[in-house]
Amino acid sequence: MNKSKEFEYNGVVFNGFIMLFFQLAFTAVLVYFVYYLCEVSLNSCLLTATIAGFLATLICWGGFVKLEPNEAYVVLFFGKYRGTLTRNGFFWINPFTSVRALSLRARNLDATPIKVNDKMGNPVMIGLMLVWRLKDTYRAMFEIDAQTMAASEGTVMNSKANVMMAFESFVKVQSDAALREVAGHYAYDVDDEDPNAITLRSGNREIVDELERKLGERLEMAGIEVVEARINYLAYAPEIAAVMLRRQQAGAIVAAREQIVEGAVSMVKLTLDRLEDGGIVQLDATQKAALVSNLMVVLCNEEAAQPVVNAGA
Repeated sequence: MNKSKEFEYNGVVFNGFIMLFFQLAFTAVLVYFVYYLCEVSLNSCLLTATIAGFLATLICWGGFVKLEPNEAYVVLFFGKYRGTLTRNGFFWINPFTSVRALSLRARNLDATPIKVNDKMGNPVMIGLMLVWRLKDTYRAMFEIDAQTMAASEGTVMNSKANVMMAFESFVKVQSDAALREVAGHYAYDVDDEDPNAITLRSGNREIVDELERKLGERLEMAGIEVVEARINYLAYAPEIAAVMLRRQQAGAIVAAREQIVEGAVSMVKLTLDRLEDGGIVQLDATQKAALVSNLMVVLCNEEAAQPVVNAGA
């Protein structure tokens, strides 16, 4: 991993309220000079100084910045990176610097489910929920072309909202790519050949960890940190959903039948043991076979048994 080039802005930073008071007081002095020039004496030197003072005041008004919690300003001085201002409050900085506002707050991405092929080649629909935030402002502004992408989203190129929308588009594209890569390594459901294999449907922690790692690798270039990633939607694609549903139903029916037969066998054995141990009736091999057959039919049949009473001759 490359070392971050981000550092804290160490230029001139004054308290914004003090500078605001100074600006208002200086403006009032300039207004008095204008009155003096118009009413008392038109002095060329004083006129020049007054005009210069007004120009300086107009320039200084552009140095006020306000930062809320979890916001940052990337400060540039004629194209050169001078640092990132992250201190919260109202400040005055060099008005000849330009700033780019960024939000460091966590953001959600609820990605629309996309169609991918799992390890077995089956088309599945899979969706992603991602929580992310900006961590490295230098990479965010200068490693990817966020400003050009923001300009295409709106008319104000330096708007913080447009810049963050550009990052959201970047995150969405990279998330889709990472999701396709991870989904291709696992089967949707358990395979008969490897019943202990990790599947997408099991939601194993290993899949989540790999997804977060892949996302982190792709988003690191933009200075973005992955806070949390989860698969929030998983289903077979519509073209094979009906077939796979019948397959799952068939598997469930077979598993249920196996459990029913296993229980019926144990009940038949218990019946024979109780009859012999209690001396209730003595059965030969043919009678035992008939009893076992009748009991298995009754216990394994899905419909209720209809008893037949033999009352004798």
